Formats: sequence, C-alpha cells, structure tokens
Amino acid sequence: MSGSNSSPPIAEPGALDQPLGLTVHSLPQPQEAALADEQRTRSGRWKMLAVLLVCAAPVVASYFTYYVLRPEGRKNYGELIEPQRALPRANATTLDGRAVALASLQGQWLLVSVASSSCDAACEKHLYLQRQLREGLGADKDRLDWVWLIPDRGAVRAQLVPALKEATVLRVDADVLAGWLAPAPGHRLEDHLYVVDPRGNWMMRFPAGQDAGTAPKVRRDLGLLMRASASWDPPGR
Repeated sequence: MSGSNSSPPIAEPGALDQPLGLTVHSLPQPQEAALADEQRTRSGRWKMLAVLLVCAAPVVASYFTYYVLRPEGRKNYGELIEPQRALPRANATTLDGRAVALASLQGQWLLVSVASSSCDAACEKHLYLQRQLREGLGADKDRLDWVWLIPDRGAVRAQLVPALKEATVLRVDADVLAGWLAPAPGHRLEDHLYVVDPRGNWMMRFPAGQDAGTAPKVRRDLGLLMRASASWDPPGR
C-alpha cells in the first residue's frame, strides 16, 4: 500500500525500559591541580629567564671579551673600575637653566671631564682632547658623547661657549659627583677623564695629565670598547 514504508519501526518489547548509560569522570584532586599550576608557573619562569638571557647575551659577551679574553701582553691604558658605579638618581642643570635628570645621559658611551665653570688651562686642554678623541673614532663617534660636568653655579666664559656646541655641558652638585666618580689617590676629580658605558655605569678612569702624547693610548682603549660593544650598542640614543 502507498505510504506503508514510512511507518516508524516498532521497538522491541521492553527496549524503552532500559536505563540510560552514563560515563562518570572522576574530578581532579586538589593536590593534583596545585601541582599542575606549580608546573605551569615554573615553566613560565624558565621561559622568561630564557628570553632575558637571550637579550642580555650580547652585552655579557662584549664585556667578557673586553675584560677576560684580552690578548696576552696587552694592557688597558685606562684603569678599569670594579665594581662599576651607576649614575646617581639626581638632577642636573643645563647652561641655560633647564633641569634634566642625570639618567638622560644613558644610551651612549660617555667621555667625561669635571671642572669648575672658570675652566682653567687644564680644563680647556681636556675639552679639546675630548673633542679630538671623539672625532678620532670615525664612524663610531656617534656612539660616544663628550661631557663636561660643572660642580658650581658660576658663569662659563662667553668665548668658550661656541667650542662646546657638540658637547653636553651640565651643572651637577659637587656632592653628587663625589658620590659617583672618584680620582686616583693623590689627585682631584678634575685631573682625569672618565668613561661611562651606555647603561650609565662608570667603568674606566684615565690617568691624570692627559695630553697629545698620551691621546693615542686613550683612543686605542676607546676604539676597543666601541668594537667590543658593536653588537648591542647602535649609534644614537
């Protein structure tokens, strides 16, 4: 008959009386959940540490090369400062009276001199030498700033200002300077040139009495620092 094939099948007797089958899953124990969380946390910390090590590796390698793997028979002319001293958390003042944080110096290698605003003959010699040493670095000169730090509030001679257009000149409290830089025994802060790395750490001091005769030795040390840090210190801040 027409439509007889569309009739629903007749269930077996008693089939609808069977209970539904359920699968029961056991809940995780609190100890297991805590252990899993601890493992995830530990894994995340190791991954973060690995990222930090990858980022720091070039810096560590360059310092290791400069400090440890130096060729036999070669000595630094400048005295390495250990432990290094970080830039103080203090403010300075530009010649036109603007307040700036000393931390603003970070991001470049710094060749630093210290002298009063009156700038005697030794001061002028240091400023000239700083400029020449920077120029002598050639393509690397944009990775080093020459810096004059003045520990007083006196006026700088107008005749000197045009020669400082490429210098960074800041007034810094004398106590702040004394807590950061230090002269060799028997000398004054003004007697030396100082090197600060791009992270703001004072790491080298050149002997007192620098002049044209010792400039090649200073330039050699600066050149070695530039080459050792080339992989992680690009030009400019």
